[in-house]
This record gives sequence, structure tokens and C-alpha cells, in this order.
Amino acid sequence: MVKPVAVAAIATIVGGCTPALLDPAGPVASGERTLLINSVAIMLGIVVPVIVATIVFAWWFRASNTRARHRPDWSYSGKLELLVWSVPLLVIIFLGGMGWIASHRLDPSRPIAARQRPLTVQVIALDWKWLFIYPEQGIASVNRLVIPVGTPVTFRITSATVMNSFFVPRLGSQIYAMAGMEAKLNLMADRPGRFRGLSAHYSGEGFSDMAFAVDAIPAGAFAGWAAKANGQGPALDGRAYLALAQHKAAARPFTYRSVPAGFFAAAVRQAGAPVHDTQRGGRES
Repeated sequence: MVKPVAVAAIATIVGGCTPALLDPAGPVASGERTLLINSVAIMLGIVVPVIVATIVFAWWFRASNTRARHRPDWSYSGKLELLVWSVPLLVIIFLGGMGWIASHRLDPSRPIAARQRPLTVQVIALDWKWLFIYPEQGIASVNRLVIPVGTPVTFRITSATVMNSFFVPRLGSQIYAMAGMEAKLNLMADRPGRFRGLSAHYSGEGFSDMAFAVDAIPAGAFAGWAAKANGQGPALDGRAYLALAQHKAAARPFTYRSVPAGFFAAAVRQAGAPVHDTQRGGRES
């Protein structure tokens, strides 16, 4: 009975927001929803009684109630003090314990157990667009992330400009993208569909356009998409990357048919400007 009440309370609180957080499409987002619901349920164990007691006390000790007696004289009670302090202490212990366990179980860098071999996707945040590189397939896409259902995806994330935040609410954890640094995130979609990806960190004018589509499709369809992308579109070389980086307006999704070896490593090493390195070629690290 507690769980439906907690879900209803959360839905009321975030009524003006997207329901994505309560409709997970992957194991990480599902674990985060469970943590959210359990935490709210535990806190409601104090909040609801306090609200009810406040209303009851205000009603009983109203000025018109002649049966209410004012008893200002009282003495110290150890049992009462123990009760007053033990309840919030237990709540803190429960919340802290759940948070500690979840922080390890849902660690962004922790691999997701699955039968399929993980897919690696390298992510570069640009102004104001996202570049997704598939090093194993040798292709790249802009503002569209395509992943196979049921396959863990290992994201390696950096920024070619200011700090940003990579977030797909229905898949789970957001993580920051920073120039000159590489962040790792492991997610998986356990159902097909199109999900919304976004930047959760304000990065200036054009920030509202920094969204991307996430298409979770069957493994066979993913292989077909990768093969099709490999045979069409421009090549992602230094000149094409520079043109993409300098384009400040919103970009429609499109793909690159090829990506030089070492492109992402150069982007991290040069804080988002791998133009010269990729023209010489390099080895992925």
C-alpha cells in the first residue's frame, strides 16, 4: 500500500515535468526509480504523521473547545527524548544505507552484466550539438544516438567546448562532459523505442536546442543502420570536424561514413580540437 501512495505523491510533485523518470527503459533508470520511491516512502513515514498531528492539535486546542486543557507544567522524560530522537535517526540511517548501496550498484563506470558484448560509443559535446562516434563500426552521427536493445553501451564522454551534461532520463544517470577529460557511463535499453536525450547543464545561447534522439532498436536493425551509414554521408576528417564545431545553430541529425583512428583520443588530449591529430592519423587509446 505504501508504494502506490509514494508513486502518487511523486507524480503530484513532478506533475509539471516529464514522466520519464517514472517510466524507465533500462536497468539503471529502473534502479534509480526504485531508490526514489523507497526514499520518498520512508520520508512520508515522518511527514504524514506530522501533518496529521499538526491539524489535529490545531483543531483540538482551538479557542472554542472548552474541553481542551492547557498543562504548562511538565518534567524531563528520558523515554520521550529517546522517542523524539530515535525516529529521525532511524530515517537517516535507512536513507543513508539505501543511498550507499545504490551509489555502488548504480555507479556510472560499473559495467552492466549481460550476455551481449558491450558497444562502445564516444561522445563529444559541441556548441550546441552532440557528436556520437562508433569506433568499432567506423562511423559517427550528429544529434542521433542509435543503440541495440539488450546490449550494454559504454559511453566515453568529453566536451569540445564548455562543460556540459549528458543525460537520457529514461535510461539513467547523467554525467558531466568536460574539455580535456574523459567521463565513463554505462547504460542499457531493455526495450525498443525512441527516447529523449538532452544536456542538463546550461551552456549559453542555443542551449535549448542541445537535444538528441535516442533510438533503441533490435540488434539486426542496428547492424543494418551501421552498414547503411558506412556507405553514405561525408567523412569525418579534420576539415569536416572544424566546420561542425564552428556551426553554432541547431543541427539536424546526419551521419559520417568514416572516422579517423584516434579521433576521440585526440579530442580529449587537445581539449576538443583534434583537427591536426586526425589529419596525421593516430592510435586510439
